[in-house]
Amino acid sequence: MKKVDWKKIVYQSLSGFVTLALAILLYFAIQKSGQISQSFHWLMGVLTPVITGAVMAYLLKTPCNFLEKRIESLLPAKHKKRANALTVTIVLLLTFFIIYLLLSMVIPEMVQSIMILINAVPQKIDVFARWITEKLDGNEVAQKYVNTTIISLEAKLEEWAQTDLLPTMQGMMGGFANTVGSVVGILSNFIIGIIICIYLLLGRKTFARQGKAVLYAAVKSDYADIILEEVSFIDKTFVGFFGGKILDSAIVGLICYVFCLIMTFAMDFPNAVLISVIVGVTNVIPYFGPYIGAVPSALLVLISSPVNCVIFIVFIIVLQQFDGNILGPRLLADSVGLTGFWVLFSITLFQGFFGFTGILFGVPVFAVIYNFAKRLVLIGLRKHGKLDMLLPQEAEGKDLTEREEKAESKD
Repeated sequence: MKKVDWKKIVYQSLSGFVTLALAILLYFAIQKSGQISQSFHWLMGVLTPVITGAVMAYLLKTPCNFLEKRIESLLPAKHKKRANALTVTIVLLLTFFIIYLLLSMVIPEMVQSIMILINAVPQKIDVFARWITEKLDGNEVAQKYVNTTIISLEAKLEEWAQTDLLPTMQGMMGGFANTVGSVVGILSNFIIGIIICIYLLLGRKTFARQGKAVLYAAVKSDYADIILEEVSFIDKTFVGFFGGKILDSAIVGLICYVFCLIMTFAMDFPNAVLISVIVGVTNVIPYFGPYIGAVPSALLVLISSPVNCVIFIVFIIVLQQFDGNILGPRLLADSVGLTGFWVLFSITLFQGFFGFTGILFGVPVFAVIYNFAKRLVLIGLRKHGKLDMLLPQEAEGKDLTEREEKAESKD
């Protein structure tokens, strides 16, 4: 009589039950997608301070880890335990000082640019109108047509001011209380986020140790080692990408500022600080950032002189070629490992799903997904004896896939 494999039967039954349960959950998720979306947005609103603090702590943990070792080596033995708190304090103070410094430079320049724009636009329109009149001198038909167009434009502007602008201003005044409430809410979330950030930075080693303890308690050691290596790779990818991008953008902004200073002494170039900050900050956005920053910067330069604007556009093109082909690849060579096509694909994909957040985080997230897919391909090719199909640069990660197969073979 054949022995019944009860273990196999139980496993198949559980697999069928889990599959059916997942199918039912998917059906209800589709049916209740609106309510789920509302609940998700509500949950994200509640967790906004926590997410804000966690993101800030993650961005600041690298300088904290770097600085703590230096400070700990300088402190006497009885005060080494205070190195972590001292490091977090110094990093936060430096961060707030840099933000304050940037805002103190940018806000006055921005106000000045707006005032110049308000005063310059009517003058530019008058200059353009006089130039048109001079060029059309003697051509009564064309002059009549231009005058009619200008009168019609003035009438439409007056109508827009009365029918659209004034009601909009009244609505803004009526919603002033809501605006104040929103600002207060943002500030409160930001303050709570800073407090959470401080707690996370101070206890980052404790949290890491607790996380490892839970992981090794939950799964086998071989799988835990693999998971930790994957987490380490993800952390390296994100830190390398954002750290490299911030350094790259700072260098680009500094080069732009030096150029603007030279042009200021040579050709009365306006708003050197504001333009350099715009170019540097928008350069953090992959692929589209340089173009996003170039448009408002060129408009600011155009106020002073069309010739300066043309020179600035040529400079931006040369600067972005240098950044895209020389500086950027050197700083980001080991962080993402994606070709230009996959960078553009990841930005387009994640921007469609998550908007501006997807533009910022799409590249490192897709780099992690791409690396995981590459490892699966390596495992499949090794099982079928087809590793000779890979190029040498495509065979990276074989050591980790071998450990994954050994862990699976032990089960």
